[in-house]
Amino acid sequence: MHKNQLLGKYGEDRAADYFLNLGYEVIDRNWRCAEGEIDLITFKTGRFVFTEVKTRSGRGYGHPFEAITAQKVQRMRRLVALWCEQREKTGESVLGKKVRLDAISVLVTNGKVAIEHLKQVY
Repeated sequence: MHKNQLLGKYGEDRAADYFLNLGYEVIDRNWRCAEGEIDLITFKTGRFVFTEVKTRSGRGYGHPFEAITAQKVQRMRRLVALWCEQREKTGESVLGKKVRLDAISVLVTNGKVAIEHLKQVY
């Protein structure tokens, strides 16, 4: 696995832990389809939360949230719809459930991990 892939997986692991500590259930990680990937899908009190996780080992390339462009948000919205459609086809209804699109920034510097959480990024 490439160094950036390891860092990304580490960040996704920290984001999953963050949600678990807040009482969310992790439903899916790295869900993929032909259109792309959703990093993390969690659930709590009638709401599915679809999360884009951006991890950096410094600010040399800017803040992790800067990598989430308008095009990325549009693609995430399409992916959420596709995920919901797939769940319906397998008989796992998501009707009546709320959805939210979030972003998590994981910044790893000097052995310290800083997590920022943006809710409803669309």
